[in-house]
Amino acid sequence: MTTTTRRTLLGAAATAPAWGALPMSRARAQAANTVRIGVLTDMSGTFRDLNGPNTVAATRLAIQEFAARGFNVEMVVADHQNRPDVATATARQWFDRDNVDVVTSLAASSVALAVADLARERNKVAIATSTATSDLTGRACSPNTIHWVYDTYMLSKVAGAAMVRAGGDTWFFLTADYAFGHALERDTTGFVRAAGGRVLGSVRTPFPGTTDFSSFLLQAQASRAKVIGLANAGVDTINSIKQAAEFGITRRGTKIASLLLFITDVHALGLEVAQGLVCANTFYWDLNDGTRDVSRRILALAGGDMPVAMSHAGDYAANLHYLKAVADLGVAAAKASGRDTVARMKAMPTNDLAFGEGRIREDGRKLNRAYLFEVKTPAESRGRHDYYKLLQSTDAEEPWRPLAEGGCGFIRS
Repeated sequence: MTTTTRRTLLGAAATAPAWGALPMSRARAQAANTVRIGVLTDMSGTFRDLNGPNTVAATRLAIQEFAARGFNVEMVVADHQNRPDVATATARQWFDRDNVDVVTSLAASSVALAVADLARERNKVAIATSTATSDLTGRACSPNTIHWVYDTYMLSKVAGAAMVRAGGDTWFFLTADYAFGHALERDTTGFVRAAGGRVLGSVRTPFPGTTDFSSFLLQAQASRAKVIGLANAGVDTINSIKQAAEFGITRRGTKIASLLLFITDVHALGLEVAQGLVCANTFYWDLNDGTRDVSRRILALAGGDMPVAMSHAGDYAANLHYLKAVADLGVAAAKASGRDTVARMKAMPTNDLAFGEGRIREDGRKLNRAYLFEVKTPAESRGRHDYYKLLQSTDAEEPWRPLAEGGCGFIRS
């Protein structure tokens, strides 16, 4: 396995043949027997903690665990800066010039939607492991794309509906103004209303670059809603929760519903601030022996102390399953058709330490259990990264939008 950053990759492309000094026939043979994974992610922005070094380490772990099975595996990494134009330019070069076969991670929903379109056009593979919009398996579904880990429908159903059942029957949303925020507000609104609740209003917050949420929080508080729903993620979520605590909003009885809360957010907030928050996740490092083992190995490769989030677990699991499908289909066939590779991934059952056994549905939705967690108090925590207590769990099929309701067009063709 080799790893290349985008800067190194571009420099090499400008100065030398892709396979260095190898004879042309040998270079072609090596290229034909090499699968390249492109990790296109957030390394420096709002979602760095839930992607970043742990995403690279998790992908590396999948490659190491897969081991040599008759072909080479290389990984390249780029920071898309949460900008669809940067992401598509990078993916286009990877697909057209750099022999990259699959793009993974993707993060921001606007990025994932754009890259999924390009992957379909180029007949490559796109796997979204830290993307939320449920449109990836709905109106924007593609036979070349798989959506792993979580989506706005699941988050809304597991966390949003639970808040209404607990008495939070009036809502006001702080919504990040891009595809992810819009989808999360839309899906949560549906579950709030279905459970007998009401939405009193919402406000759109600029993305990216907003750090001061005070005026938005005060507007939400003025609505007298029992629940302020945060349809945002990453640093935006952290800042919103911190500022809500500074204003004493929760002390006055208003609940904060962080609809997409990662363990990395809890780590950044600290238990003193985050205690009592409820969140939906599909992975927690301390669930069982398998989750503890894979988390330990990801952290060892990353060399840091950032907790392993469900997105990182998805990076490991998705890349491992992709490589298994390549081995099953054959390298030449997999490189020739991303659509055929995704079809093979769907035909094969999934099985890994992070999520256990599962499957990928026809629309590209990876099905696995979801869990409702509550953040522990400082007194309840037993040590490093011990942040969650389990409230409830689902089976693998239950939390996801039914196939017939998604509006995915290609599965009917």
